Amino acid sequence: MTDATAEHTWKQISDELKSAVGSSLFDVWLAPLKLARLDGNQLILEAPAASRAWVSDRFGQILKASAQSIIGADAEVHVSAAGESAQLGALATEPRQQAEAGDQINPKYCFEQFVIGSGNRFAHGAALAVAENPGTAYNPLFICGPPGVGKTHLLHSIADYATRHGNGVRVHLTGAESFANEFIAALRGGDINAFKARHREADLVLVDDVQFLMAKAKTEEEFFHTFNALRESGAQIVLTCDRPPRDLDKLEERLRDRFDSGLVADISAPDLATRVAVLRARAQLDQIVIDETAVLELIATRVERNLRALEGALIRVVAYASLSGRAVTEALAEEVLDGLFPQKRVETKSAKASVEEIRALVAQHYELSVAELCSSSRVASVLWPRQVAIYLARQHSGASLTNIAAAFGGRNHTTALNACRKVEQRIASEAEKRAELQLLSERLFKTAGETRSDRAG
Repeated sequence: MTDATAEHTWKQISDELKSAVGSSLFDVWLAPLKLARLDGNQLILEAPAASRAWVSDRFGQILKASAQSIIGADAEVHVSAAGESAQLGALATEPRQQAEAGDQINPKYCFEQFVIGSGNRFAHGAALAVAENPGTAYNPLFICGPPGVGKTHLLHSIADYATRHGNGVRVHLTGAESFANEFIAALRGGDINAFKARHREADLVLVDDVQFLMAKAKTEEEFFHTFNALRESGAQIVLTCDRPPRDLDKLEERLRDRFDSGLVADISAPDLATRVAVLRARAQLDQIVIDETAVLELIATRVERNLRALEGALIRVVAYASLSGRAVTEALAEEVLDGLFPQKRVETKSAKASVEEIRALVAQHYELSVAELCSSSRVASVLWPRQVAIYLARQHSGASLTNIAAAFGGRNHTTALNACRKVEQRIASEAEKRAELQLLSERLFKTAGETRSDRAG
């Protein structure tokens, strides 16, 4: 295809996009897209590196639909960062085939990218056990929790793991709403046997958002029979929901009983340390360079409960910086987030601990003296506890980083900042260290609270 023809085709697709999303969204997010090449039915686009992931995730389906309306039903769209498009011809095929084999598994939702925290550790462990041994552990596995805490991520992680390491395990991943729509279409089209075969012949069946089955009598009945058929065949069933089985009050009791018959693992809203780790992991995945840790901490403080909103806030900040030509700083992040996520006082005076209390607790935990903690020693048995103490002081004392650094043997601001970064890097990648920090935080506030009570008495 000539360059002129390709450009004309891209112009037609752009017009479709603008009509579909509106001028304001198009101008901000889609107008910066550039045509890299059009190779048959493969449309390769380039986006600014900072916003590529957001554009691909948020507008992927509408990009594909617009391309198909101009090129044909078999059109595929790939969005790359500037400079990467030359490699896409070879790279794009394998992930797409894997996703098709795994029933549209999101390749970003894997165990390697799942950040473990105090609120999801149990659910993660159960999900990994099921992925490694489908049909033998926790059947069914019922993962529940509020929206945006990682249920779908775990569901796709199980599917991804089984697809890659399951030695031919047949995986079927769907949503309850899709199940209902397919069932209704099968009833109307007379293809009910094909529908049953599709949902009952897999070895591992994963169903997202089963709360959508409520108040759909015929669909509930079909799902009940599907569930029984899968259990009788020895297939592993994994379900996610926004509430535990007992709270699905509009669902038939026999289905609630079956959902409750295996392992129910709930996920709670992530704590601050987990939210910062999630942001750092997402930034690493999307190759976003953010030099200031304070930016991630600011975002994590503003967005408390929903991980999708948390990652969306990060992308919004990075995209705004890219489009405005400014650096990603704490001031810019505040400017971007003030409208959507106004600043809150998440800590009160009574919720803070002193630097001295933190030093004493950390020294006791690691069986050191406070003098050793503040010494010039850089042996590992002293260095890591010191970094932990500085990190906890920054998180929970309310003192400035300069004052915290001075309290640890007269160190400077840069040394303290590096200590915080070292801790963040380790808790982002090591579950054991995240658990260690969580335990110390819990003990810190218990100890500090008791100390204040004694003083008040």
